[in-house]
Amino acid sequence: MSLRTKIIVYLVLIHAVLAVISFLVLRENRLWLLAVEGLFVLSIVLGVMLVRAFFVPLELIRTGAELIGERDFTSQFREVGQPEMDALVRIYNQMIGRLREERLKLQEQHYLLDRILNASPAGVLTLDFDGRVDSVNPAAERLLQASSDEARGKALPELGALGPALAGIPLDGSEVLSLQGGRRIKVSRAEFFDRGFPRSFLLLEELTEELRASEKAAYGKLIRMMSHEINNSVGAVGSLLDSFRGYGDQLGGEDRDDFLQAITVAITRLENLRAFMNGFAEVVRLPPPERRPTDLKRLVDEILLLLRPELDRRRIRVEWQESKSLPPLDLDRNQIEQVLVNVLKNAMESIGEDGRIVLRLGFEGGSNESWDRGRPCLSIADSGPGIPEDVRSLLFTPFFSTKRNGRGLGLTLVQEILSQHGFQFSLAPGEGGGAEFRVGF
Repeated sequence: MSLRTKIIVYLVLIHAVLAVISFLVLRENRLWLLAVEGLFVLSIVLGVMLVRAFFVPLELIRTGAELIGERDFTSQFREVGQPEMDALVRIYNQMIGRLREERLKLQEQHYLLDRILNASPAGVLTLDFDGRVDSVNPAAERLLQASSDEARGKALPELGALGPALAGIPLDGSEVLSLQGGRRIKVSRAEFFDRGFPRSFLLLEELTEELRASEKAAYGKLIRMMSHEINNSVGAVGSLLDSFRGYGDQLGGEDRDDFLQAITVAITRLENLRAFMNGFAEVVRLPPPERRPTDLKRLVDEILLLLRPELDRRRIRVEWQESKSLPPLDLDRNQIEQVLVNVLKNAMESIGEDGRIVLRLGFEGGSNESWDRGRPCLSIADSGPGIPEDVRSLLFTPFFSTKRNGRGLGLTLVQEILSQHGFQFSLAPGEGGGAEFRVGF
């Protein structure tokens, strides 16, 4: 029973008791009895009207609270002509109008933020209050190689190969992380407040092309300067040494042989130095690819035939584990041949002796989410010792080499050629050990 009903029942009972008492006292005087009873009836009517008038603002407040609880900010009350009620109605309508405007503003801002995040080339990953993934935009999905549904609810270390590195980034800190294929991303971590409590988010920016262009400009300038100075010196010194050969006839016996041998050694070293510098200059002078339809399987077999003597000497077996028929691919045959020779030589040197190289040629099946599904793919896997953890991020860095006499430009040349072709590639530890180089054409 509501409070209003209880009050009305109380008024009725009080007036009924008073009516009975009046009847007992004034039953001999009927005129007075009728007058008193009439007053009681009028009192009950006025009391009920006052109770209703008192509870109407409370009903208004209750109805308004229910509408706010249901987040209905479109309904407003009409003024009824009572000053007290109309003042309350006006205050409520103003409050509802402001709430409606704020909600509309927030909805528009939220819609704009969603559109910006979906179109942004930078990945954005937000965490909930427990540090688990709450939302991932499309750019972050591509970098993490996981869909939003797969990532949501996971802790950062559970997000594949990149997860542990993301978890190690401190608040308000940033790091550049290396991915497969020489890709690099800058990851920054910051904080925002949600309902008064702090939450973290990570910003992932692809820096591969910017850093690659910056590195290429730096080492290109260095190589051109070194090549210019060395070639000028080699040419002049070589010419002088060649002229000095003519003085050999003026010497006799052992002196002449020693003199000519020294001159020959010096000229040979100069030619080796020239060839060494020309190898560096190849990376800088790499021309745009001249694409022509090419049978990739046949190209690989021809390179293997070229490398057969060295493979046999090292007792390394080459196996085609999978070889699907592919249509001719548009590529620069000479440049891709350089890539494959570099990769196969690296595989041989990694194995040393007594091992095997496994080749697979087919279509990408989508095992790597960052690669396009269904594109032709070549895999070269070796049985060598694999790639040490501490050098994986440096594999495509110019002048970095794990070989004792390496120049550190083999993989840089491979990277430049494949990047100019627009091909995807990766160099990573193989599933059964060793290393695996994959190219998506």
